Amino acid sequence: MPTTTWNRHHILSLADFTTAEYDTVLQTAASFQEVLSRRTKKVPTLQGQVVANLFFEPSTRTRSSFEIAAKRLSADTLNFAAATSSMTKGETILDTAKTYLAMGTDIMVVRHREAGVPNAIAAEMDRLGVKVSVLNAGDGQHEHPSQALLDLFTICTLIDPDHPRLELLKGKKIAIVGDILHSRVARSNIWSLIASGAEVHLAAPPTLLPKLFAEYILESGVRSQDFVISSSPSFSTSPIQQLFLHWQLEPALQNADFVMTLRLQKERMTAHLLPSLREYHQLFGITRTKLQLCKPNVKILHPGPVNRGVEISSELMDDPEFSLIQSQVTSGVAVRMALLYLLGSGKA
Repeated sequence: MPTTTWNRHHILSLADFTTAEYDTVLQTAASFQEVLSRRTKKVPTLQGQVVANLFFEPSTRTRSSFEIAAKRLSADTLNFAAATSSMTKGETILDTAKTYLAMGTDIMVVRHREAGVPNAIAAEMDRLGVKVSVLNAGDGQHEHPSQALLDLFTICTLIDPDHPRLELLKGKKIAIVGDILHSRVARSNIWSLIASGAEVHLAAPPTLLPKLFAEYILESGVRSQDFVISSSPSFSTSPIQQLFLHWQLEPALQNADFVMTLRLQKERMTAHLLPSLREYHQLFGITRTKLQLCKPNVKILHPGPVNRGVEISSELMDDPEFSLIQSQVTSGVAVRMALLYLLGSGKA
């Protein structure tokens, strides 16, 4: 496995990932995808280690994916459920994490509805001087690194199944459409896609893509000359620009190679940000007709779960000619195996 360029103890954000780290994840995931195609899908690489899935927020795909990834690596798994834990009796998050530490946990996979919780647990583990690694499985409106990495892997293996690497996306146009304001997936994908040299176009209504989001991106490290906001259907760009914001769908889709749709996160909306789901679908929902603006071989991605008939038409979602949604789920196991392996390989 290609671990020579890997020195990261925690995976909390993609904002500072290097090209070498991206390529290490992609190549390691490709190796594990080959393992998963065998009749015997289990390897002993993390045998004797304990992976604790600390999910303080409901999840189907991410939690199940990490659990099966850990088991495929022969690790022992502990699954935390907030509703039946001592947190209902007043135990703090850090005390919960230290309880799992006392049980011999080597890697903590943490998901929480509040941003910063995985970072806080990682900081506490570092303060205690233990070798426990923390992997951010999604925190509030901050980031979701493993989802962005599996999206990257899904696209790169489509282009070159034998040698997925970051440079394959250089110059590709990728549209991200939907509830970008509340999306941790969008934030992580922005970092990985910009690092690849892709041209990233964000499209949503102004209420779900405010100018304040632009300030967040700029403060987080995207250069101002790489950044354009457009509320009109057409505008010119220069070669150095990589990130574009649109309040209309058409310019984002024009000649796009890939389209990532995002779920409308109604549980995170505290205000009435949309007139109706029907109007949203009319303006920003991805349909076969709207895809005619894209490249002929365009592919569609969605992190799930999908609101059928809202973010994407139901028939398009199930069309294997365009949809990579099931491939993303499959890729998720290989990518999460890679991440657990990279974090755990130095602990044996």
